[in-house]
Amino acid sequence: MNRVRRAVPDDIPALLNLLLQVDMVHHNGRPDLFKGNTTKYDKSRLLKMVEDDNDPIFVCVDEYGKVLAHAFCITKQITDDRVLTDIRTLYIDDICVDEDVRGQGVGRTVFEYLKEYARSNGYYNITLNVWTCNPGAVKFYESLGMSPQKIGMELLL
Repeated sequence: MNRVRRAVPDDIPALLNLLLQVDMVHHNGRPDLFKGNTTKYDKSRLLKMVEDDNDPIFVCVDEYGKVLAHAFCITKQITDDRVLTDIRTLYIDDICVDEDVRGQGVGRTVFEYLKEYARSNGYYNITLNVWTCNPGAVKFYESLGMSPQKIGMELLL
């Protein structure tokens, strides 16, 4: 049975592997924007990040402890804004299911855990960004009940 827990330093090699997978999906979809064959964070940065209680990293592991997925979360708090209401958001900065287990419910398990975590910790909502070059991810998030909050647009020159 798969379970979700906080990431620990021993998970860093698996986190780096998943971060590379995320980068390559983006690089293959938008090589004009993503360099490819790299990771968003390095080992030393990840060592600091796994200890951060405000911006937790969660992993989904199988019954043997193998990391199947990760979710890097950031707490975003809006207060005293002239236009926006005071809300606390759980922003998913990076989420990835290992390519070997995609389509087996692992992503849904992670997301359900994040929903419960957010509810029990007083967050107003969960947000994330998804690249349109990854239509499978867009469909997945929609299947979880997510809907667009805002849309970023571009004009290539």
